[in-house]
Amino acid sequence: MRRALAVTAVAGAAWVAKRALSRRIGKSPLWPLPALETPVSGHSPRRTLRALIVSRGEAAQGVLRLTVESPELPAWTPGAHVDITLPSGLVRQYSLCGDPADSGRYTIAIRLIEDGRGGSREAHGRLVEGAELELRPPRNRFELVPAASYAFVAGGIGITPILPMLRAATEAGADWTLLYGGRSRASMPFLAELAAYGERVTLAPEDETGLPDLSVLASVPPGTLVYCCGPEPLMAAVTAAAPDPAAVHLERFAPAGAPGPARPFTVELHRSGSEIEVGADESALAAVRRELPATPYSCEQGFCGTCQHRVLAGEVDHRDELLTDGEREDSMLLCVSRAKGDRLVLDL
Repeated sequence: MRRALAVTAVAGAAWVAKRALSRRIGKSPLWPLPALETPVSGHSPRRTLRALIVSRGEAAQGVLRLTVESPELPAWTPGAHVDITLPSGLVRQYSLCGDPADSGRYTIAIRLIEDGRGGSREAHGRLVEGAELELRPPRNRFELVPAASYAFVAGGIGITPILPMLRAATEAGADWTLLYGGRSRASMPFLAELAAYGERVTLAPEDETGLPDLSVLASVPPGTLVYCCGPEPLMAAVTAAAPDPAAVHLERFAPAGAPGPARPFTVELHRSGSEIEVGADESALAAVRRELPATPYSCEQGFCGTCQHRVLAGEVDHRDELLTDGEREDSMLLCVSRAKGDRLVLDL
C-alpha cells in the first residue's frame, strides 16, 4: 500500500512539473534564455481569417477575379488591401476592388506574371471555386481623403484600388476624372464597370494611343487630389506632371526603386545571445537565417509583414511599404530594412 502511494505521489509530482515546464517554454520558446515581457518575434500581430471562394472568373486577359465570403470579414474602405496566404504558404498582397457596402464579401483581381516570383502563377493555378482561402484583415495605406475633386490615374492592374474610390467619390458628389492605361483593351480589367461613368473615364490602351497623356494633370482645379496606382515609371511621371506633388497619393506593391547605399552592420540576437554580421550585399533576414534557419519570411520585398521583428536597440533605416509610424518605433521588416548605424539589437 505504501509503495502504491509513493508511486502515485511521484507520478503526480512529475505531471505537475511537466505542466509547469510546458508553460515556461510556451512563454519563451528559447527557454532557459531570459524571456522579454512581450516577445513578439516570429509572430504576426494580425489575426488570420478564413473565407470561402464563391466565384472565380476572368476580369480581363490574364487577370483572375476572385470573390470570397465569410461572416467574419471586417469592414473596409476604398484603397484597402489584404494579405492572402497561398496554399504553398507564400503571402501576397491584393487590393480590394469590390463594394465596401457588400459586407461579408471581398473581391480581388490577380494578374498573371509569368516571369514573376511565382505567387500569381500559384493563385491562377490553385485558387479554385469552393476552396478555403486564408487571409489577414484589411490594411489601408492608400486612404481616399475627402476632397471636392480628384484626378485618378491607373495603369493595368493598378485599377483595382481605384475602382471602389470612383464609387465613393461619386456618392460623395465630388468631381473626378480617370485616366486608365494598359497594354491593350483586352488586358485592362473592369472596362464594363467603368463604361457606366461615361466621359469621366479616358481609356489609353498603349497599342491604340501610346502612353497615357499626363499633360491633362497640369489643368486640374486647385485643391484637386491626384491618386495613382500602376507601374513605377507611371507613378514617377504622374508625380512629375502634377502641379502640386504634395497632392499626389500613390499605391505600390513593388519596391520603389533603389533605396540608397547599403553598408554592413552588426545584429545582436538578444534572446539567443549571439551576434551576426550583415554584409552590405545581403539582407538582415538572410544573415539572421544563417543563425536561426526557422525565422519566417515570405515576400522578401517589405510588403507582407511575415518577417516583422521587435527592435530593442539601435536606429532602423526603414525601407518597407507596410509598417505604420507606430510600428516603426519598435520593430522592423528584416527582408528590406537595415541599420542606420553600426548595430541593432533584435528580440530573437
